[in-house]
Amino acid sequence: MEAAYNSRTVEEVFKDFKGRRAGVVKALTTDAEEFYKQCDPEKENLCLYGLPSEQWEVNLPAEEVPPELPEPALGINFARDGMQEKDWLSLVAVHSDSWLLAVAFYFGARFNFDKADRKRLFNMINDLPTVFEIVTGAAKKQQKEKSSVSNQSNTKSKSNSKVERISKAQPNDDEEEGLDEEEEEEEDDEHGDAVCGACGDNNALDEFWICCDLCEKWFHGKCVKITPARAEHIKQYKCPSCSNKRARP
Repeated sequence: MEAAYNSRTVEEVFKDFKGRRAGVVKALTTDAEEFYKQCDPEKENLCLYGLPSEQWEVNLPAEEVPPELPEPALGINFARDGMQEKDWLSLVAVHSDSWLLAVAFYFGARFNFDKADRKRLFNMINDLPTVFEIVTGAAKKQQKEKSSVSNQSNTKSKSNSKVERISKAQPNDDEEEGLDEEEEEEEDDEHGDAVCGACGDNNALDEFWICCDLCEKWFHGKCVKITPARAEHIKQYKCPSCSNKRARP
């Protein structure tokens, strides 16, 4: 078993990190309503766990001391009704970011990563927006700030569109070719750093994306189960988080 551990690579640890991170992001965005319900303040200390399978669970902390892996923040359920929901989700997001890093570098120490490997692992992690940035919308704000001043009006008009294909269309004739090239440049400016509000990744930019008309977050169509054909018939798109959100006392 130890021999297998020693063979673990930076890429494998990063894959584990991405899976757990995707699960946490899902809990705090698209599954926020269900996550809220599971964090009953009447229950014991609860933790939010991101799983390598890109799923999440709310559970009691491990009983063994010390635990096999670093533990997430305890008692997140106790703070649920003591603050506004968005502030509570942001707080859980901050603690989740710390936990994700702790788990990744726990593996780094256990698998004997040297200085170069630890630096490479951190750089790979740091290239992704944090869970906190995704939950608070800071990732989207940073993306907008990177847009050039000369393209601000075009970016604004395109961001108001609820549906957009990120894939680059082929020109039908010579007359449309110049227009298509301009649109491609605008799309690259706007979506070069686009982050999916569901999975937290900015890959697959050649796939279909859709924007929520309420929170203005972008989502991979496949992450929210919306096809291009279905999107054409949606007058106002609400992401799962906004659809499930209701006023809290």
